[in-house]
Amino acid sequence: QVQLQESGGGSVQSGGSLRLSCAALRFGPSAYCMAWFRQAPGEEREGVALHDRFGQTDYAEAVKGRFTISLDNAENTVYLQMDSLKPEDTALYYCAVDLSQKLCQGPRRFRPQSYDFWGRGTQVTVSS
Repeated sequence: QVQLQESGGGSVQSGGSLRLSCAALRFGPSAYCMAWFRQAPGEEREGVALHDRFGQTDYAEAVKGRFTISLDNAENTVYLQMDSLKPEDTALYYCAVDLSQKLCQGPRRFRPQSYDFWGRGTQVTVSS
């Protein structure tokens, strides 16, 4: 059973930066798709960024140019560097993984239902 542990959330002022981490435990597949999602109160969970095993990345339009996803294969850890944060980035951020490499390139790649394993989330709060 894959376990995901997020860390790095916190409170920051508008324009600030945070770096989220997600460590995948008991994880040994050769191919997968790892992603960050977020959910604000009263809103649906939405995809933010994803990274496959071989370096392919993708971002939601709302965060392009501000967020950067990276992957440490040796440590099975995915990071989300968030710069130029805005109050609308305030949400609970989740790490998710699916064992299908193809998901990262497919039309369902930012749908929460596509992912099998989830972390518990880490809160990000951006004040104006």
